[in-house]
Amino acid sequence: MSDWTWIDERIEACRPQLEAWFAEQRTKVPIPIYGSVDVRDAGWKVSAVDANHFPAGFNNVPADDEERLAALLRDHILRTHEGATWVHLYPESHTRNPGYVENLGTLLRLLAAGGFRATLGSADLNGLGSLTGLTGLVPVDEVTHDEGLGLLVGGMVPDVVLLNNDLTTGLPEELSAGDVMPPPEMGWHRRRKSEHQAALEPYVKEVAALLGIDPWHLMTEWFVSEDKCLDRATCREILAAEVDTFLERIAAKYAVLGIEQEPVAFVKNDRGTYGLGIMAVRSGDELLAMSNRKMKRLMYAKGGADVENFLIQEGVPTSIRTADDAGVLEPVVYLVDGEAASWFYRANAEKGDLENLNSPSSSFLHAKDVDVLARSRAKGRYALVAELSMLAMGAERLNAARRT
Repeated sequence: MSDWTWIDERIEACRPQLEAWFAEQRTKVPIPIYGSVDVRDAGWKVSAVDANHFPAGFNNVPADDEERLAALLRDHILRTHEGATWVHLYPESHTRNPGYVENLGTLLRLLAAGGFRATLGSADLNGLGSLTGLTGLVPVDEVTHDEGLGLLVGGMVPDVVLLNNDLTTGLPEELSAGDVMPPPEMGWHRRRKSEHQAALEPYVKEVAALLGIDPWHLMTEWFVSEDKCLDRATCREILAAEVDTFLERIAAKYAVLGIEQEPVAFVKNDRGTYGLGIMAVRSGDELLAMSNRKMKRLMYAKGGADVENFLIQEGVPTSIRTADDAGVLEPVVYLVDGEAASWFYRANAEKGDLENLNSPSSSFLHAKDVDVLARSRAKGRYALVAELSMLAMGAERLNAARRT
């Protein structure tokens, strides 16, 4: 079976019901102010494969989308913080990454366009005065810490601190008080990718029932392998057996649906790693034969944290390509206030359709640079799975609050 356009037809036919369902669900969970979602589209399956609560890369969104992004940021901030006029942006410490700095400059511009005073800084960046982005300098403010008030800028407390730092290395003391969003408990020092998958699953099942389709078409298969000390042979053997069983289950599904595809599993660090700590395997034997170099890369974690839990996720091949057919790509959806507000495409001419495209060789394209298929599906299947991920992030936050 090769024609999977009926998935898109179902989405469009059920558009009013979907909009009503999303409106209801958004009243039940705290919707994140922003997020980004990596999407893979195989034709027969479309899935969110990674969801970021603290998205970088706003500098890659099309300029035509900035007005809408600014309006959604303003609406979310004023709805959750009535009367707010000052938003302070709290960044990562990537002072040598001009792309990330450009992202910060774009966020400051969007906040200013929404009518806010927008400042930027952290204790790690004190004394720098400015950062160098792709198009120029981005000013940095000096910050101090007050035990009771939290972060101060010029001795004053901002109305809102907007986190653009994933907190992998822990919670800085200046964020221990004050009004911080997204909430610090959603940082990678606490959050796990598998928690997102678990929160996403019931939403996908509800939407699939509404559409009258198998939820398998809207979400990757997955499981968590815990306490795997991969430097020991016994741990690798157990993980390899788990992966083989997982791949057999996917192969059986492919056979039922007539999909001629070799199943692949992505083994990922269960915490955020900027695309590192990921390995694609077609059998458990590949894990057993893994070199020390690959093992160390798989066990890499930002900030030197130990990696013991792995998310095993079905590999979804990408069926979409650049307009000139020069390489494969995947949509990256940027959301504000729960809505898919902008998207671009991560392209990588050096990678195949089942490889991780998030590598230094990747580039970012807009709609005019991708094939007609990708453009036609952006506001349908890509927006759908990304907005489901935002609901799941809200559910994650509720679950995190219950644990504290």
